[in-house]
Amino acid sequence: MELKLALVQMTTQLGNVAANLEKHLYFIEQARKQGAGLVVFPELSLTGYVLQDLAPTVAHRPTEDDPIFRPLLEASHELDLMVGFVDEDLRHRFYIASAYLSGGRVIHVHHKVYLPTYGLFDEGRFFAWGDSIRAFDTRFGRVGMLICEDFWHASPPYLLWLDGADLLLLSSASPGRGLNHGEKFESTRWVEQVTRSYASLFTIFVAHVNRVGYEDGLNFWGGSVIFDPRGEMVAQAPYHEEALLVSSLDLNLLKRVRARLPLLRDERTALVQRELMRILQSERTLG
Repeated sequence: MELKLALVQMTTQLGNVAANLEKHLYFIEQARKQGAGLVVFPELSLTGYVLQDLAPTVAHRPTEDDPIFRPLLEASHELDLMVGFVDEDLRHRFYIASAYLSGGRVIHVHHKVYLPTYGLFDEGRFFAWGDSIRAFDTRFGRVGMLICEDFWHASPPYLLWLDGADLLLLSSASPGRGLNHGEKFESTRWVEQVTRSYASLFTIFVAHVNRVGYEDGLNFWGGSVIFDPRGEMVAQAPYHEEALLVSSLDLNLLKRVRARLPLLRDERTALVQRELMRILQSERTLG
């Protein structure tokens, strides 16, 4: 089985959801012309990143009667989509979110579970924490979605792997931080290293899409990339410029790699559960 995957490495207009939607529809059409079956957008692709007090004004519900999601759901009849947005629940809490759309339906919504509030980040002041990490079924197999800081922690990718995900879709609005040798920021080097490691350790496909451009003094570096279950790079977009990266993934590679390297077969989940309970009990005792 083959998946033609498109990563949209784009700039956004802060707070201008209508303009960002038009850009989504443009890239979706370009990806459709190239035969893509799944198109993936960066973190907060519909809104921009440094929202702060703007968050309530740009929030949308991923439903058919929402004016922003209606055309996206219509487009999802031809190809699957993952888009980044601000979600609002019924009690008016706001979440950094990704939605997976297919066949005119919302298949899954992920709320960002780790909100960085350190250094140049201030997400915890303006957004609620997500409290669920779940894989979900698509026509291309079982998928997991994570948003930026989520995959700076080892547990979310591990949980999605145990929950059956064979494709991790990682979205970021990752600004450059730290100087490194050559053209890369230190944060660029780290993200590429860890995403490759997840592909190798979990014998899965990993696709990371990052936005580009400048916003409120932040420089988003792009460099979107796809790794296969061997940890080999399939394709990478350029740094610091918009790009539509389209690549064909041979999903049968999962079987071939796992026959040779049965890490999933040998994972001892009951042992992990038992030791986690012991650690948590020790923490409660010490507290």
